[in-house]
Amino acid sequence: MRWIDSLEEAAAEKLPEPLHRYFRQGSAGGISAGEAVAAWSSYRFRPRVLTDVSTVDISTTVLGTPVDLPVLVAPTTMQRQADPGGEAAMSAGVAAANSVMGVSSNAGTTFAEIGATGAPWWLQIYVVRNREVTVKMLDAAVAAGARAVILTADTPVVGRKEDDGPTVWEVIQSGHLLANLDESQYTAEDLGKADDLTPDVIGWLGERTGLPVLVKGVLRGDDAKRCVDAGAAGVIVSNHGGRQLDGSISTAQALPEVAEALEGTGAEIYVDGGIRRGEHILAALALGAHAVFVGRPALWALTVGSSDAVTRLLGDLGAEFEHALRLAGCQRIADLTPDLVAR
Repeated sequence: MRWIDSLEEAAAEKLPEPLHRYFRQGSAGGISAGEAVAAWSSYRFRPRVLTDVSTVDISTTVLGTPVDLPVLVAPTTMQRQADPGGEAAMSAGVAAANSVMGVSSNAGTTFAEIGATGAPWWLQIYVVRNREVTVKMLDAAVAAGARAVILTADTPVVGRKEDDGPTVWEVIQSGHLLANLDESQYTAEDLGKADDLTPDVIGWLGERTGLPVLVKGVLRGDDAKRCVDAGAAGVIVSNHGGRQLDGSISTAQALPEVAEALEGTGAEIYVDGGIRRGEHILAALALGAHAVFVGRPALWALTVGSSDAVTRLLGDLGAEFEHALRLAGCQRIADLTPDLVAR
């Protein structure tokens, strides 16, 4: 068994059952969450032969930041429940791999502690009903060195989870969420997800922070174009790990349409959801992604072995991608084109 494939089972042995369930589950019937990995594995390759692959380079840049590999860590919550070091431990592992980390606005670690690890990081933001709360979060992130803003756009309400037994909210420890906000100053209504967002919010976020804005949760080409026309630096093709509208199409299925819609715009396209192998990364980049994000695998790694396991996860995926790149007959990421992939 690949070490990566053993991580979830090993993490399950260490996590309280409600927390493990929360990390792994999708919304409603779990259809979208359940088919994510298989959707990437359904692609087939048309490799090139008789090309010189004695030297291969998998490094790239993401929003201008150099990285050693096109695998980034997605923003996820409750990381201090997985490891006492939480987001700081995750960030240290990302820094050692010379990658980039998305940081949840629900983080249980201060942005200053995360920034001190040296990893480049991007803030994932939920715009909430009380915009003052969002502004405080944005300002704190900018002050701590965030390099981009990820607007989560697919959550006007939180997707329904069908729990059988105690939920994560019954086991979570105090202080492990919203470390960058004084919750005592705001009501539950203030912190509720905004359900009145339009593309205008993209420009507002950019003006407030002076940072590039990515829109996460895009599954349609027309939505991707609307986001970029409104000022987004790019989009993240994502169905929120299958945790929002159940039955939403897989990101593997959505990516080609988004790439076609944004062709020639200069916008950067990222994708998450079900990326588990180097061959999945190969397919994603050939189909137009600039880089990929991994979410649950990073949580499992953090749980099992803290920072070192996060570094190993990224390194192993990078090594698998490099191997696949050679077998596809390509020297560098720029050589990857859609004609290498077939369903």
